Amino acid sequence: MASVAREAGVGIATLFRHFPRKENLVAAVFADRMKAYAQATTEALADPDPWHGFTGYIHEVCAMQAADRGFADVLTMSFPGVPELEQHHARAYEGFLELIGRAKDSGQLREDFTSRDLVLLLMANAGVLSATGDAAPDAWRRLVAWMIQSFQAPSRGPLPDPPEDTALYEAMRRASQDITTPETGKRR
Repeated sequence: MASVAREAGVGIATLFRHFPRKENLVAAVFADRMKAYAQATTEALADPDPWHGFTGYIHEVCAMQAADRGFADVLTMSFPGVPELEQHHARAYEGFLELIGRAKDSGQLREDFTSRDLVLLLMANAGVLSATGDAAPDAWRRLVAWMIQSFQAPSRGPLPDPPEDTALYEAMRRASQDITTPETGKRR
């Protein structure tokens, strides 16, 4: 928070008056991006081709991660104390459930695909983006293409069970608590 205050040219007390918790600052910074994330679901649902809508959504969200590395991590976190972010997460999740249903009904998405697979893909994509950085800025595209091909029906074999919803949510919550503070380089 101290480095943000310095960068903004305000005192730390002023920053804390506007953003009492770090989560409030994260919400303010990423509110527009989270809104765009939820809107991407609506646009994908408008596509008359269920598979194209499904894959287009995955490409769009992963491209959002690639365009903004900070947002890449926010997509794989949970902020239970920040209703603005959670509301957009929930809206996107509900739309994605509908995209999954449509793609499965069309016979193009493997029956064992779950919404948790998207969370795992976003976590993997965030990791690829972090690891490759400017050295290979488009490496994420290959990961996404591989994953989309693996999602397509017919399945090529059984998969291990996905993590339970509660375990995945806990991982997302933990990730939001493990943000490194820029001024110390330590995890908060």
